[in-house]
Amino acid sequence: MSDIQPGIGSRIRHTEFGEGVIINVKSKTFIIVFMDRGRTEVSKNYTGLEILDAVEQEEGLVSLQDVERIITNIIKRHSDLQETVHMGSRWTGGKMVLQPANPTLKSKEVPIDNFFNKIVMLRDRLRVMEQRINASENLSDEEKINLQQYITRIYGSLTTFNVLFRDDEDHFVGESGK
Repeated sequence: MSDIQPGIGSRIRHTEFGEGVIINVKSKTFIIVFMDRGRTEVSKNYTGLEILDAVEQEEGLVSLQDVERIITNIIKRHSDLQETVHMGSRWTGGKMVLQPANPTLKSKEVPIDNFFNKIVMLRDRLRVMEQRINASENLSDEEKINLQQYITRIYGSLTTFNVLFRDDEDHFVGESGK
C-alpha cells in the first residue's frame, strides 16, 4: 500500500477478498467490509491492499465501537435494563440460611444466587431513581440535593453486601466513598 493512510470510508482492493470499504481504523489494523467476505480485520502492514478512493483519516474520529459503547451507556442510564454483574466465585452455588432465635421455628434457606440478583436489582433501581431525580424539572436544586443525600445514605447502608460482588466497580459506595 502507498504512504497514504486511508481513513474511514476509503475504498480499497484486497488481492484475495476483492473490493471493500474501511469502516474502522485501529492503531495496527483496518476493519474492512468486503462485498463477498463481509467484515474482516486486515493489518496496516499488509502489502496486498490497493487504495481505490482514499478518504483522509480524520483526527479524533469516533469508531463504531465507541458509538456502541456510548449508546449502551445512555440506554443503561435511562432505562430499567439490568447490566450483567458478576457474583464472587466463592459464593456460586451457596445458600444463605436465616435461623430464628426460637429453636421451634423453622429456618429459611435462600440460594445465594437469587439473593444476589435481588441486591443487584435493588442497586440498579436506586440508580435509575437517582437519575430521574437529577433529570426532574419539577424539583428544585435544593430538593434534588436532599434526595441525593438520602440515596447516598441508602448506598452506604448496603455496603455490607459488597462482599458478594466479584468486581470492585460494582460495589455500593456511601458518603465516605464519595
